[in-house]
Amino acid sequence: MTILTEEIVETLKEFLDESLVSVNQTVRELHSKDESYHHISLPDIVVFPKTANDVSQIMKIANNFKVAVVPFGRGSSLEGHIIPYDKGITIDFSLMDKIIEVRENDLLVKVQPGVTRTQLNKELKKYGLFFSVDPGADATLGGMAATNASGTTTVKYGVMRDQVRDLEVVLADGTIIHTGNLAAKSASGYHLNGLFVGSEGTLGCFTELTLKVYGIPEFTTAARAVFPTVQNAVEAVTSILQAGIPIARVELVDESSIRQVNRFSETNYAEKPTLFLEFDGNEAGLQQDVEFTKEIMEDHLCEEVQFETDNTARTKLWDARHNLAYAYIHGNVGKKMMVTDVCVPISELADAVIYARKELDTIGLVGGVLGHVGDGNFHALLMIDMNNPEEVAKAEAFNEKIVHYALERDGTCTGEHGVGVGKQKYQATEHGAALLVMEKIKVALDPNNILNPNKIVKIESLGE
Repeated sequence: MTILTEEIVETLKEFLDESLVSVNQTVRELHSKDESYHHISLPDIVVFPKTANDVSQIMKIANNFKVAVVPFGRGSSLEGHIIPYDKGITIDFSLMDKIIEVRENDLLVKVQPGVTRTQLNKELKKYGLFFSVDPGADATLGGMAATNASGTTTVKYGVMRDQVRDLEVVLADGTIIHTGNLAAKSASGYHLNGLFVGSEGTLGCFTELTLKVYGIPEFTTAARAVFPTVQNAVEAVTSILQAGIPIARVELVDESSIRQVNRFSETNYAEKPTLFLEFDGNEAGLQQDVEFTKEIMEDHLCEEVQFETDNTARTKLWDARHNLAYAYIHGNVGKKMMVTDVCVPISELADAVIYARKELDTIGLVGGVLGHVGDGNFHALLMIDMNNPEEVAKAEAFNEKIVHYALERDGTCTGEHGVGVGKQKYQATEHGAALLVMEKIKVALDPNNILNPNKIVKIESLGE
């Protein structure tokens, strides 16, 4: 431990219990990585606050010492967001895991940032409610807000930013602010919710979130539809959306990925481009939507469609989709996964997916293409031997091609995973002069550049 680290630790222990401040090697290693392929880096100190006041005191100390601070939820991010490349302090929010208040009549809930999506939905079920954003991983709600997470339900319910009514945020100097209120709308002041959601810990630390929730639908049905080509599948989705059918989820999985699903989940699905769909609502209206959807899919040469209303069967169907990443990982032991994450206008989606699949076949790496096709967001999964420079170079070149393809069509380099370090190099291309505005906001709120430095935007490094 350096002299500076020892001094910071002693200062932290003046208000935090000794057990809540750690310099243990194992604890630091656990906070040195996320689920991405990006290189690890250990923090100097890990702290476990219990209150917003604890976080405020931590920030004041970090600001005084001018050391980096990185907020940490569950470490499930995919672009190196929580890797502390500038060392310093990692704030682990796992002890701030209380559901503070369920306001069922307002369809709102107040939670601490360490509450997970699964934990929240288990509690909400008692009230006949649910929280809509489903990124697949059981991430913390603070982390989901930090990256503006979305996922399979976005096509109907929207992204994380659409669910946030208010945030309690601790700024770099320790000041505690609220970014909104409980009202359903407001024309007062700048839209700070929109600014802080997706800021990836670069502007402040979230200590409380007020989120929108929804009534559990009366009836839900899921489906698996098989098509001869990706083009047919994507065009079917476009037609479904244009028809105004309120679909709750629609996911594309290509043939290579279905093959992985069959091996991992012991299913025997046809190894062709497949849509996984879900509809929810009242039973009578839903039946009409299902019949209309069948007609549309037949118009686009759907070869097989299977609907499931039983909860166990629906869960098995969606487990195949949700476990796809793990299917690739278990099928390629010793390799790391790179996940691309571009989003394009719906009209460009079919060509983009076909382009990605063709490029993936060209480089010869194991991988597949899947995505939330209802909102134009798709992923290519690549399995890489990180000790093989040739494979790493191929994967990075592929990722770059996919990103530039999306940007050239007025899309984005990241639909839901966030910028972190992996997508930082594309920010100037995507945002142009607007990136300078982001840099000015960062400097104004964090003049010492201590909050997750060198993520999203690059400004003067610590100590320079």
